[in-house]
Amino acid sequence: MQQLQPKLKNVPTDAPQVCSSTSGGLNREETLSARGIVLGCNNLEVDQPQFHTGGLKAVVYVLSITGSPLMPCKPAKARKLIKSGKAKVIKLYPFTIKLNFECENQVQDVTLGIDSGFRNIGFSCVSEKKELISGTVILDGKTSERLTEKRMYRRGRRNHHHWYRPARFDNRKKPEDWLPPSVQRRYDTHLSLINRMKAIMPISQVIIEIANFDIQKIENPDIAGVEYQQGNMYGYQNMRSYLMAREHGLCQLCSKKFTPGNPSHIHHCKQRSEAGSSRAKNLALLHEKCHTKLHKKGLKLKPARQYKPNTFMSIIHKRFWQDVPGMRVTYGYITFLKRQEFNISKSHNNDAFVIASGTRQERCKPVIIQQKHKNGRTLQINRKGYAPAIRRKRYNIQPFDIVWINGKSNITKGCQSYGTRIYVNNTTIGIKNVEKIYNFGSLAWAI
Repeated sequence: MQQLQPKLKNVPTDAPQVCSSTSGGLNREETLSARGIVLGCNNLEVDQPQFHTGGLKAVVYVLSITGSPLMPCKPAKARKLIKSGKAKVIKLYPFTIKLNFECENQVQDVTLGIDSGFRNIGFSCVSEKKELISGTVILDGKTSERLTEKRMYRRGRRNHHHWYRPARFDNRKKPEDWLPPSVQRRYDTHLSLINRMKAIMPISQVIIEIANFDIQKIENPDIAGVEYQQGNMYGYQNMRSYLMAREHGLCQLCSKKFTPGNPSHIHHCKQRSEAGSSRAKNLALLHEKCHTKLHKKGLKLKPARQYKPNTFMSIIHKRFWQDVPGMRVTYGYITFLKRQEFNISKSHNNDAFVIASGTRQERCKPVIIQQKHKNGRTLQINRKGYAPAIRRKRYNIQPFDIVWINGKSNITKGCQSYGTRIYVNNTTIGIKNVEKIYNFGSLAWAI
């Protein structure tokens, strides 16, 4: 039987026999205090299994001489191949090399799991023994704002110059596969992510979690039959009459009735400038004084629930069948049950791991990828200094790109002074001092 040790020396915390046997005070600066007394312990005489809380070490993705993806290798092996001239680096994030010689091109089955979403996309590539890559793509969701800004400046130019624009009624027909620009960009990012994973790993199967929501059923669980054709406005003359009946003729701020001398005003709970809709649930009836008071004091009425994520998922779930051939689908409740079975916490990359048929494979450290605007429209003052102009020239250095200055890498926030200076580490540096540039494109890896 193992005996208790009466005293314990300053054993390193990374010793394989113990999880931690060192008093915290022993690693502090030497003082005259009597703190940090080492007590007896009950250490095992055999090594405990080591659990990698931070995930596997980084792997290097490998392409054959013809560009087809092979199985990833360890960094040490990749370093030897590069030093011997048998491979060359073609991408830093994720670190990818290309072989300069013919090989057997033997690969294993790799499954890609995609946790599709409105704001975030989870992804995970899993082989039989371990997870090869995992992470989350954070979507920026600014397409609607950019289009609103573009529309504002376009109208200003037309009104200022009084250009004549001929009628164009015949060229406004939308194609059958048309999607709203904000939906199209989010969906294109899903496809781009799948293609990028296929470009660096021999993926044999793609599994995507999809969903289809019944918005009317969410709002009214008892709806059935012909009621689907009768919306909120059914039986009412206009929106105001519907709101008046819904609120029983009372102001939603002061709860007093409307009178001929104090009529009703329609108020958006979530403002149009904040991407609020004109749906009935986002509208409120207020007195004129209450409406003015609400805006002056910056008060907010509780906005209606937004169904944009639900609508997005319902739109794209059929598109995947057309654009990702041979894919398989799964659903949220299946992912939930599998996570409960293997005691995996809820996150986008964990969901993707479960979607990719992950069970007990060794996990890797997840990465974070931030979506950014590749070609930003930037406003700047024109030469006369009184009117804004749109800079259409795209500079070589964009925000979140990596630049090397004096041998050190830095993340830039973009260019200034007509592209002659860059913003790095809260200061500006001349672009002539830049030694190398690494452009991320539209998906920037957090480093």
